[in-house]
Amino acid sequence: MCESLYGQWTFAAIYLISGVGGSLASVWWRPVGVSAGASGAIFGLVGALIASYYLGEFSLPRFAVTASLRSLVLFVGYNFVYGAIFGRTDNAAHIGGLITGLIFGALIARAAPDRDPFRRVVALLAVLLIVLACGAWLYRSRSYLIHSARGGHLLDGNKTAQAIQELQTAIRQRPDYVPARFALGVAYVRRREFAAAEAELKRVIELQPGHQPARYALGVLYLNQGRTQQAKNSFQQLLAFDQNDADAHLGLGRALAAEDNHPAAIQEYKLVTQLDPESVSVYYRLGLSEAKLKNYDEAIAAFLKRQENGDDYDTELALADAYRAKGMQPQAEEATRKAEQLKPGK
Repeated sequence: MCESLYGQWTFAAIYLISGVGGSLASVWWRPVGVSAGASGAIFGLVGALIASYYLGEFSLPRFAVTASLRSLVLFVGYNFVYGAIFGRTDNAAHIGGLITGLIFGALIARAAPDRDPFRRVVALLAVLLIVLACGAWLYRSRSYLIHSARGGHLLDGNKTAQAIQELQTAIRQRPDYVPARFALGVAYVRRREFAAAEAELKRVIELQPGHQPARYALGVLYLNQGRTQQAKNSFQQLLAFDQNDADAHLGLGRALAAEDNHPAAIQEYKLVTQLDPESVSVYYRLGLSEAKLKNYDEAIAAFLKRQENGDDYDTELALADAYRAKGMQPQAEEATRKAEQLKPGK
């Protein structure tokens, strides 16, 4: 039996096809970041040996066969436990390879125990067809995750057009997959395709009403389009889910400032500084609203606070205006000079 099992071409076929089976199991378990290695194929060989020792007939003493079988089972058990505890190995690939090997070993032990080429080829083709069928099913049922992940990586790399194609493919395969729809909405915003972005973000909210990033992104989209009331509604709905959402208070403050309701905007901005002391942009917004109310000392203090986290063109320009309004001409000229140095495109 062992000699039959270890025929060179049979050995190679078990190794290769079990490796494919292990990879498919890995894709099923973790579609993104699939491991590629020989361990699935090795477990396929182990599985084939286990099945053949258990089901086959041997001239060896039974205790020798039992001892070999026990060693193989212990090998499998140890590796599964190690992988589960330390998480450094892909147990899904191991399981897939093992199952493929078990099927191989069982077919060979029962249907082709001798060196009959026809039966051996039939057994190998049967397992290959099973693996291919599993691969086709896996592609149809899980490939949307791969397309979504690719789209996200392309979006992070500022390859927006390619990202949109991948995300659209993911959505065609799984229309209710929220992460792909949200990423597609963000991609449309970057392309300034605002109508498409709004439609995707609204669809995300329909599918998952508590999706806070989508509500925030929709509010910012409305702000950038000058649709102030709709922006306020989006941020207020977001605050209905979480009153301590600093981003929602910041967005609401921006909407109030766009309506020239600067006292209310300042209240929102100050609340942001309490909820999220690490927030950077809030101090610039706070300074603008204070300056609109001619509270120039408070405006200057806010702009200087913003500068503690890195200088930028807009802050220096606003600071120069505040200094000038206070009659602090030297400081205004210095801030203007810095703004020119930081001007985009220079």
